[in-house]
Amino acid sequence: MRIYVDCDPGIDDAMALAYVTAGPDAEIVGVGTVFGNNGVDVTTDNALRLLELYGRPEVPVARGAARPLAQPPRSAEHVHGRNGLGEVDLPAPAGAPVDHSAAEMLVRAARSAPGALDVLALGPLTNIALALSLEPELPRLLRRVVVMGGAVRAPGNVTPWGEANVVADPEAAETVLAAGFDAVLVPLDVTMRTVATTAWLEELKTVAGRRAETASAFLDFYAGWYSTVFGERQCAMHDPLAAAILLDEAVATETVEVPVRVELRGEFTRGMTLADMRLNRDLGDGRPPVRVVGAADGTVFLARMLDALR
Repeated sequence: MRIYVDCDPGIDDAMALAYVTAGPDAEIVGVGTVFGNNGVDVTTDNALRLLELYGRPEVPVARGAARPLAQPPRSAEHVHGRNGLGEVDLPAPAGAPVDHSAAEMLVRAARSAPGALDVLALGPLTNIALALSLEPELPRLLRRVVVMGGAVRAPGNVTPWGEANVVADPEAAETVLAAGFDAVLVPLDVTMRTVATTAWLEELKTVAGRRAETASAFLDFYAGWYSTVFGERQCAMHDPLAAAILLDEAVATETVEVPVRVELRGEFTRGMTLADMRLNRDLGDGRPPVRVVGAADGTVFLARMLDALR
């Protein structure tokens, strides 16, 4: 499986990269970075550090968008730490980003193998939207796009209605969801119910090796913040669940294929994802449907996540 990862590392992005780099059949052709959990300079540096940690220094990294299409950027240092990785210090990377942008890297990768490339989108969708402006045929050149983002029937996590990646760049999210990709949306509806429990986090601490030890340190910080959400020491596994579904869609146990829009103008609802769940919905308005994940096999996922860190 040929995979392009677009991300904003980020603790859960770090876990997702651990998951895909451990996949024996996953060929990662590139990693694009974007603002989001931190500024793009930090997320780019983190991507390089993480790929070296996970034994994949040969994977090219491209610096992507530093800001949204139509609003100021925001970050989540309070969730992920000032360095984006829970204040865990990784060795400075030996490598450097390539000399072209993430959007350009994605377009080149898609053109080089039409119909064979999957995209795992874990941050704001700005780079994907910019790639569409460079190559309008991108939805037909890619095999599939798996997006971690949105909140359909669940509340948001940065506003009452809005999920962080979509709220970070609503125009980009609307552009991507309207483009006609074979798209799978992994929203808060499922990621907030797929958590690393206290028992799982304790089990991870017993696993030897640099990958597991570093992941445990990342998640210790992350669970500290999430304990204010859940009332106990556990954390949502947003991005790695999307990675697991990319590698094996059977991890998603419930999906529905519906049009999804992003609210761009609401005073209180900007960034809200609107999925048309009506039984009598009209799919004849030209809006392409998206496969929205509503449930996942958390037991299988967490077992595989642990295996990926061994």
